[in-house]
Amino acid sequence: MTKTSTCIYHFLVLSWYTFLNYYISQEGKDKVKPKIFANGARWKYLTLLNLLLQTIFYGVTCLDDVLKRIKGRKDIKFLTAFRDLLFAILAFPVSTFVFLAFWILFLYNRDLIYPKVLDTVIPAWLNHAMHTFIFPITLVEVVLRPHSYPSKKTGLTLLAAANITYIIRILWLYFETGTWVYPVFAKLSLVGLAAFFSLGHIFIASIYLLGEKLNHWKWGNVQILQRWKLESVGICFQWPDWKSPAKHQVVKNIR
Repeated sequence: MTKTSTCIYHFLVLSWYTFLNYYISQEGKDKVKPKIFANGARWKYLTLLNLLLQTIFYGVTCLDDVLKRIKGRKDIKFLTAFRDLLFAILAFPVSTFVFLAFWILFLYNRDLIYPKVLDTVIPAWLNHAMHTFIFPITLVEVVLRPHSYPSKKTGLTLLAAANITYIIRILWLYFETGTWVYPVFAKLSLVGLAAFFSLGHIFIASIYLLGEKLNHWKWGNVQILQRWKLESVGICFQWPDWKSPAKHQVVKNIR
């Protein structure tokens, strides 16, 4: 059964991300703000997409926590598998990428990613909520419970699909509006853009592999993984094999 403290933590994080999404949506309605939400509105920024992603992930996680306490583990295997896949493929890699990419570019030349004029528009606490606090929150999730990862091929393929989808959206918005989502793109040539997107993908793929390593480092042999196929979605997951009573008890108390 999921620990009560874990359920409470997940609920608090869900509430935090829900509040952030609501607060930003209200900010976007303020007509005196610069046109930072124009030409694609909120959903052109990876930072804001990540906030929505984290809200969805912790919503699924809270539902998983509650149903485990009500129904038990066997009745919600699909939901648990979806929760783990969402964390492995998107929640951990994207939040970590946003944190690292933002602060690397910010410290190098903030005008490339977050011009100084935004300091008068976006409160400092909100900037850190969007770009700093996301990282420790996702790290806590890594150490709080083990997550089942798909095969490397499946995981990296799904991550690449998500990355390509976002790149296509960036390019589409540029061709539609003539304005780049981020100032850094305007500084690059066509070759530079291709190199930037390629290096960005390598970077986020490395973060995905890091998440898998951290999961194994923290939980070690607690997770003995076997293949489990969900015919309805056609994706091959890895699912814990709870043959050892001791290991079953350890993870039962965590998950």
